[in-house]
Amino acid sequence: MKKLMTALMATSVLAMTASASMAGEIAVIVKTTNSSFWQNVNKGATAAIANHSEHTMTFNGPAAESAIADQVALVENAINRSVAGIVLAPSDPEALAPVVKRAFESGIPVAIIDSALAEGNEKYYQAFLSTDNCAAGKLAAQLMIDNAGSSGKVAVMSYVAGVGSEIGRVGCFVDHMKANSGVEIVGPFYSQSQMATALNQTTDILAANELVGIFGANEPTAIGMGRAIEQAGKAGQITAIGFDGNSDLQDMVKSGTLLATAVQGSFQMGELGVNAVADILAGKEVTDFIDTGVVMVNKDNIDTPVAQNVLY
Repeated sequence: MKKLMTALMATSVLAMTASASMAGEIAVIVKTTNSSFWQNVNKGATAAIANHSEHTMTFNGPAAESAIADQVALVENAINRSVAGIVLAPSDPEALAPVVKRAFESGIPVAIIDSALAEGNEKYYQAFLSTDNCAAGKLAAQLMIDNAGSSGKVAVMSYVAGVGSEIGRVGCFVDHMKANSGVEIVGPFYSQSQMATALNQTTDILAANELVGIFGANEPTAIGMGRAIEQAGKAGQITAIGFDGNSDLQDMVKSGTLLATAVQGSFQMGELGVNAVADILAGKEVTDFIDTGVVMVNKDNIDTPVAQNVLY
């Protein structure tokens, strides 16, 4: 458990007044604004800030997840305008670490959401809120084995190599497949979170391989993967599992293109992230790690409250 004052006392360069640290802008900075997933994070953050009248909230992110330098600049800008706190989904575990350290040294509390920073930087932020991506990857892998069997080829369609969420999600999917089946893994292939890239990559992979299964590890990647499967006339012939839950992926689950999609609590990331920063600013204790959950949505449960609460 950590408190803001504990962190601040450890920072000798603190030069903020108590009033400045207790109220003001909470900057929510995500990997990209061009995604339904991150817009759902915005909805959660907006819902949370309504309960904290002493604070305002801004929401921002680069045009693409691969625009790492742009995200660094957004965090630097937030520090320069002396925001009260930051909720950050880092696009790169190494590149964002120095600027998070700078926020810490400026007395600005940070809650990290979705993807972790590189190991060794934990002291520079006060809370981490995420899906247990390793557990989610294993869940998807076991579903793949249960439905596609323990032999043949399974392709892995990933997004941005080295991102914290990708390391856990894709790494644990692959490790679980290798440890519990005789499946041959094809890939991973990296779409850079671009739907069109994922579509083209999947089209090529389907043409070159007889697959029994395929896994699309985030929203734009899974959409491109699903569209390629449909265009190839292989919907329902391959065990396809996606990740995230916008309307395109919901339609693919309903049509049978996807057996299932693993849906994170994106709304909860925004809501609980803002709440965590507000609590830290109020001097309350927060838990170091907050699991925002994952639901495996399929045709049978897609209309249930459990699934509807995380779909967007």
